[in-house]
Amino acid sequence: MESEGGVYPARDFSPATPPRERTDFRMLISKKQQEANRKNAEHSTGPTTSAGKAAIRFNALTYGLRTRVTIIPDENAADYSQLWDELETDWQPQTRTERCYLETMVTSQWLLKRVAESEQKIYVFIAFGEQQFKMLAYAAKLRAQLERSFRTAVADMKQSQKERQAHQPQPAKAAPAKPASPPPEYVMSDGAQVQQPVFCSPANPDTR
Repeated sequence: MESEGGVYPARDFSPATPPRERTDFRMLISKKQQEANRKNAEHSTGPTTSAGKAAIRFNALTYGLRTRVTIIPDENAADYSQLWDELETDWQPQTRTERCYLETMVTSQWLLKRVAESEQKIYVFIAFGEQQFKMLAYAAKLRAQLERSFRTAVADMKQSQKERQAHQPQPAKAAPAKPASPPPEYVMSDGAQVQQPVFCSPANPDTR
């Protein structure tokens, strides 16, 4: 039947399935899919290719902002995590600022390790001469900068923790205990008579 304006009304070509049955069908498919996903996850061993492993190597890292750019492909992210955990246990940062100081400590020590490895490679792979001297001097400069950065972060962390503890409410101190009063002196009343002990003197012999 043609409507006004020459436009035919839209027809519904969907299957004549009651709404209740369609809902139950979707729920049934969802449960089957969930069970299949669970079984697949039990047999999953993670990525096996080098590219796949490289893509997830930082998944477990939930540390500072510089973590992902600090670790290069040849380095082990687990070693970085262990270093962070150990220093975090030592310093117990409580604020965002203190965590930044901790990140500077970790980064400094991590890069110091890299500098030490680079110096070893310089001695092994670069011949003795002017080029080796230049490379070693540059490595020594980097090492001095990183050591200074670590010491500065330690000093900043100590100062921050000292100020934070000073602003925390201090527990009330207990009042010092009063010294025990001496026992009262015994005073006799005026009418009291003191009984003196009676001593028996030896009898004098009769000299009459």
